[in-house]
Amino acid sequence: MKRILRIVVIVGVLGLFGWTLWFLYQKNQKEPIVFETEQPELRDIVMKSVATGSVVPRNEIFIKPQISGIIQEIMVKPGDQVKEGDLIAKVKVIPDMVALNNAENRVNRSKIGLENSNMDYARNKTLVDQQVIAQAEFQQFETARRQAMEEVNAAEDALAIIKEGVSKKAGNTSNTLIRSTVSGMVLDVPVEEGYNVIEANNFNDGTTIASVADMENLIFKGMIDESEVEKLQIGMELIMTIGAIEEKEFIASLEYISPKGITQEGAIQFEIEAAVKVDSASFIRAGYSANADVVLEKKEQVLSINEALLTFEDEKPFVEVQTNEQEFEMREVELGLSDGIHVEVLGGVSEEDQIKIPQS
Repeated sequence: MKRILRIVVIVGVLGLFGWTLWFLYQKNQKEPIVFETEQPELRDIVMKSVATGSVVPRNEIFIKPQISGIIQEIMVKPGDQVKEGDLIAKVKVIPDMVALNNAENRVNRSKIGLENSNMDYARNKTLVDQQVIAQAEFQQFETARRQAMEEVNAAEDALAIIKEGVSKKAGNTSNTLIRSTVSGMVLDVPVEEGYNVIEANNFNDGTTIASVADMENLIFKGMIDESEVEKLQIGMELIMTIGAIEEKEFIASLEYISPKGITQEGAIQFEIEAAVKVDSASFIRAGYSANADVVLEKKEQVLSINEALLTFEDEKPFVEVQTNEQEFEMREVELGLSDGIHVEVLGGVSEEDQIKIPQS
């Protein structure tokens, strides 16, 4: 009985040892590699270069006062539509005390002169009516009286301009009333009521009260690398995407290429500008960041393959074309236009060929 039990144990151990060897053998066996294939396809190939920049109004006009003073009232806010001549703000004049004093003295002197001319006029008017003096002699007193009246008016107007910023005879025409010089949208009002503002002159740009621009006339301003600039031509179409407006493309037409490059982050960049075709369904805000794909070359519905299928030997492109089940041959191909992902195939394969996809 013990002998039989010993035999059974030995057989069991040998069987377990054999199964372990078989399991380890099977585990070390590699599964046969099955290569997937891909066929060439007809597709559009577009070679593009990307320019980064922003969308801005073609002309943004800065409204500045023609007289210094304090903002008394603001009539607009950003986003308002205005027409040329619409009132933007009112400025209260703070007169210069020296100029004010001189103007008041001038008024007083002119009034004294007018009183003297009136007395000469009245005295000589009696004499001419009595035919004591000739009319020709009286005319000089009449002329002097009119001149004295004009001097009073001029002095009072000068005083009014210094005190109020507008003369009496100016009516609604006043430097204190700041009006828009163009039609468009108010983009910014950088001042508030009570702010001091400085007039624009030959020596000072003046304080900006508001900026106005036509938001229907926008341009893309961007930078493009020097390696791509010589491929550009005026009139080229740009496909523009705006980060703030998802899943929508805008068309722009290239209209300016800078003749001078600038250095940015160690690379030479050239500025470009393109007129944006505004879509009435989307409101584009001034200053939106944008990318513009510059279409350098485009071919429609040409035979193409994924560039990942290519291998190179001696700088010549090859693909592996299936001849039988899981059997492939190397075949040289002639390539055309590439968009960086797909490349045009001019020769070497047909649309029916199955091309081996290399394993990563």
